[in-house]
Amino acid sequence: MLGSIGMPELILIFVVALLVFGPKKLPELGKSLGRGLAEFKKASEELKKTIEDEIEHGKQEAAAVQQQVAEVRQSVDVTATPAPPPAATEASVPRSDAPPPIRPA
Repeated sequence: MLGSIGMPELILIFVVALLVFGPKKLPELGKSLGRGLAEFKKASEELKKTIEDEIEHGKQEAAAVQQQVAEVRQSVDVTATPAPPPAATEASVPRSDAPPPIRPA
């Protein structure tokens, strides 16, 4: 927007401001305008820094949660591994020469 304002336009704006505010008030107006712009710039930088800090804090929290989830998964995997089948004993192995068991009716 300010790129289209040339030197003749700036001179015209200065002359109009000089006529409206007078030569005594114009320096004070320039100072207050400069202070206002400086405060606005400072506030916008602080806001930008605050937002960046919050984003970084959120990333750190997300990483901590991911690490906790990984630890829980690992502990669940270790405890959930199936136990090996029990060793075969003589009583659990069916004998081929024994009669089949009798079931009650």
